[in-house]
Amino acid sequence: MYLGLMDFFIYLTFLQKFGMRSDAPVALKKAFEKYPNPKAIVVVNLYGQSADYDEILKLAKEHNVPVVEDAAESLGATYKGQMTGTIGDFGILSFNGNKIITTSGGGMLLCKTKEEKDKIVKWITQSRDPARHYQHTELGFNYRMSNICAGIGRGQLTALDERVAKKTEIFNTYREAFSDIPVDMMPVCDYGVPNFWLSCMTVRGTDPVKLMEALEAENIESRPIWKPMHLQPFYEGCDYFMHDGDVSKGIFETGICLPSDTKMTKEEQNRVIEIIKAQF
Repeated sequence: MYLGLMDFFIYLTFLQKFGMRSDAPVALKKAFEKYPNPKAIVVVNLYGQSADYDEILKLAKEHNVPVVEDAAESLGATYKGQMTGTIGDFGILSFNGNKIITTSGGGMLLCKTKEEKDKIVKWITQSRDPARHYQHTELGFNYRMSNICAGIGRGQLTALDERVAKKTEIFNTYREAFSDIPVDMMPVCDYGVPNFWLSCMTVRGTDPVKLMEALEAENIESRPIWKPMHLQPFYEGCDYFMHDGDVSKGIFETGICLPSDTKMTKEEQNRVIEIIKAQF
C-alpha cells in the first residue's frame, strides 16, 4: 500500500489484497504529522475491492478532513454491507470503456446534500450565473455527459448484478485452475464483497512479463498490475509515506492483470489458463 501527497490532497491506494493487510492508517498518521491540514483524503478502491474505511474515516473526522472515495473500479462491490461509492463524503464512479458499466467515457460523482449537488452541477455547467446573458463569477467546466451516453449507462445498470456474478465466476475459475502453480490470486478481504472487476494475481519464481509475452504471442491481452503513483515520473517530487516496506512496488513487480471481460467464453478462459500453466 502506498500513500502519496500532492497539492495538499492525500491519496491512498490499497494493495492489501495480495496477502497483506492495509497499512493505510499507519501511513496516513505519518502524513498527517507532516501535513496536518490537507484539503481532502482521496481513497482509491482497486480492482473491484473496497478499501478498509473504518480507521480512515475515524482519522479524517479527527482532523476534520473530507474523504473522497474513488470507487471507479468497484461499482457493485460492498464494504460491510454498504455499497462502495457511498462511504466517503463524496464518491466517484467511472463509466469508462473498460469498466463493469460503461457509457464509453465519463462517470458520476455522488454527494450527500442538495447544497453540494447544486454547487457541483453549477461547476460542471460552466459556472453560469442565473442571468439572461452568459455571466461567470467563478471558474467552471464543461463536464456534462450527453443524454445519449447517460441512457446507455442507465440501461446497463439493470444488468449490474449479472455482470458482477460473471466477473466472480471468472475469478473463481482462475483461482481453482491455478491452485497447483506458484501464483497468488487476489485475496478477498473479509469486510466486504468485491465486484471482481479485474482478476489479478502475483507470481512467484518467474517474471510476470514472461506470462504476458506468452499470452501476447497468442494475441491475448494482459497487463501488469497498475504502476504505483509514487513511481510515476509525474509524481516524482511528491512525498511518499509507507509502513513496513514498499508493498505496492513489490506487487507491481510481480503482478499481472488477467483477461476478465464478461463476454469471455469458457473456452477462451480455458485457453488463457492453459497458456499460463504451460510456463511453469
